[in-house]
Amino acid sequence: MMVLRGILIAAFYLLAILPGVRSHAQEAPARHALVQFGEPKYGPDFTHFDYVNPAAPKGGQLRQLATGTFDTLNPFILKGTPAVGIGLIFESLLTGSADEIDTSAEYGLIAKSIEVPDDFSWVIFNLRPEARWHDGKPITAEDVVFSFETLTKKGHPFYRQYYGSVAMAEEINDHRVKFTFRGPTNRELPNIVGQLSILPKHYYENVEFTETSLEAPVASGPYRIKRFEPGRFIEYERVVDYWGAALPVNVGRYNFADVRFDYYRDATVAREAFKSYEFDTYPEFSAKDWATGYDFPAFRNGLVKKEEIPDLTSPGMQSFVFNTRREIFSDRHVRQALGLAFDFEWSNKALFYDQYKRTTSYFENMELASSGLPSGAELEYLTPFKAQVPEDVFTTPFNVPKTDASGNPRRQLRDAARLLKSAGWEIRDGALTQPETGKTLSFEILLIQPSLERVVLPFIGNLEKLGVKATVRTVDTSQYQSRQDSFDYDMIVTTFRQSFSPGNEQRDFWGSASADLSGGRNLAGIKDPVVDALIEKIITAPNRDSLIAATRALDRVLLWGFYVIPQFYVPVDRLAFWDKFGRPETRPKFGVDTFSWWIDPQKLSRVESGRRP
Repeated sequence: MMVLRGILIAAFYLLAILPGVRSHAQEAPARHALVQFGEPKYGPDFTHFDYVNPAAPKGGQLRQLATGTFDTLNPFILKGTPAVGIGLIFESLLTGSADEIDTSAEYGLIAKSIEVPDDFSWVIFNLRPEARWHDGKPITAEDVVFSFETLTKKGHPFYRQYYGSVAMAEEINDHRVKFTFRGPTNRELPNIVGQLSILPKHYYENVEFTETSLEAPVASGPYRIKRFEPGRFIEYERVVDYWGAALPVNVGRYNFADVRFDYYRDATVAREAFKSYEFDTYPEFSAKDWATGYDFPAFRNGLVKKEEIPDLTSPGMQSFVFNTRREIFSDRHVRQALGLAFDFEWSNKALFYDQYKRTTSYFENMELASSGLPSGAELEYLTPFKAQVPEDVFTTPFNVPKTDASGNPRRQLRDAARLLKSAGWEIRDGALTQPETGKTLSFEILLIQPSLERVVLPFIGNLEKLGVKATVRTVDTSQYQSRQDSFDYDMIVTTFRQSFSPGNEQRDFWGSASADLSGGRNLAGIKDPVVDALIEKIITAPNRDSLIAATRALDRVLLWGFYVIPQFYVPVDRLAFWDKFGRPETRPKFGVDTFSWWIDPQKLSRVESGRRP
C-alpha cells in the first residue's frame, strides 16, 4: 500500500507540472448552479421554473412538423442525418432555463452539485445517485469519462474543437467526476463541460459508435423512442418511471405521453397538412403566408390560433455566406460589391409585408453588437491590430446599404461597379471578366428551402446588371448536409445563432483551426489571425464588461471583412396551433417552450367535435 500511495502522490505532482495544465490543488464549495457572471435566478431550494405549471396534467400526444428526412438515430457523428427530436432521449450534466439565457445559468440535471475553484482551472460534478439509464443501470462517473473521451475522439469534429481546452477527465469515485482545464482562465469551461451529452458505456461496448444506426440507443432522458419509419415519422414515448421527473428543472415539463414528428419535404404541403389537423403546431417562417395564408374554416371558427410570441433571444446572423475558399471570393472588395446588389428594402416591402428588420450585426439585438466608432475597452482590444485590419474599422461606422425600395437600386449598383473595377474586373461581352485571366465572375447559390428562391431570384437579377452570372440550386436535406460538411458550395444561406455569453463556439464559427475541419461551422472559411486573437479575448474575458468589449471588437472586424451579406430577422416567434393545449400563465422570456404545455381535455373535445362533418 505504501508503494502504491507513493506512486499516486508522484503522479499527482507530475500532472500538476505538465505544460498547459493548471494546478487544481484547491477546494471549492458545492453549488447547485453555474453562472458565468452574476448570480443564477433560481436559488438552491427552488422547486420549479417560473414558466411552468407544476400541476400540469400528464397524457395525450403532441404532433409536430419535421422537414427533410433522417437516416440515423446517432446524432453524435458526422455521418448521416439524425432524427429530429432525438435530444429528448439524451441528457447532460446540467441544463439551462428558458428565462435567463442572458446569464448563461445552468442547473444540475444528472449532476446534483458542482464545485469550481476561483481560478476556474477545473470543475467537479457530483452525480445524483438516483440517476438511471432506461435499462435501469445507474449513471456513473465512468459513463461521464467514457462520454467525454468517446465524443472527442470518435464523435463529430465539433466536439474536438469545442472541448479542446479540457486537458483531462477523471473518475474520482462512482458519483464524482473531475475535469481539468488547460490554457488561460476560461470562465465558461465549467458550463461547457456541463453541456456534455452523457452516454452509457455498457451499451456502446457492444455497439459501434462511429457508424450510423437505426437501433434505438439506451439513454436516460424523459422520453424513449417508441417507433419510427425512416424519412416519414418518429414517435417518442414518455418514460413512466423516468428517474428525473421530480427534479426542479423538470417539474411541470414533458407532460405529453407521446411526441410524434411527421416529416414533410415541401413547406406548402406541410402547411396544408397542418390545416387538415395532421399535426398540432406550425412555426411560420413565411411573412406572406403569415399575412394571407390562414383564411380557412378552422381558423375562422377559433379552432386554430396564431400568435406572435415575443422572443428576446438574438436572431443571430441570417445571411448569404461567401465561401472564401473560392478564389472569386478571396477579395474583400468583391464581397462588399456583391452585397450591394441585395435590396432588402424592396424585398421587405414587396415580399415580406414589412414584417422584417435588416440584420446589422453578428450579435443582433444584444448589447454585444458593435455600433458607431470603437471607443473605450473595445478600442483597446482593436488598437494592437491597426495595421492588420481595414482602416474603416477605426474611421467609419459600419452600416448596411439602404435603398429606396423602388426595386431599382441604381446608386448601390453604381457603387458596386466601381468596387469591382478597382478589384480588377471589367464588363466584356456583357459578363464581368478578369482581363488577365479571362475568367468570368459566376457562382451558384445553394439552398435547402424552396421558399427562399423568391428572395434569391431578385438578388440574382441585380447581380446580372453588374455582369455577374449567379444561379440558384435547391437540393434535399441529405445532399445539402453533405455539401455543407465538405464545404462544397460557392454561397449558401444560413443563420449563425449567438448566445448572450459567447465563448468557445466562436472558434468553430470563425476560427482558422476550424476553416478546414469537415463538418465544422466556419462556413465562410475565415482564416484571420486578428479574428483568432479576438476570439481568445472573448473566451478569457475576466468579467462581463470585458466580454462585451471583446465581442463588439470581433463583430466589427467580421462586418468589415464582408464574409456574409446580412439578410433580415423578425423579432417574434410566429406560431400557429390547434387550440387544444393548456399553457402556463407565465411565458419564458426566451422563445416558446412547448414542453411546458399540456393537453386540455375540454379544448381537445372542442377541436375534435368542431372538425366533425
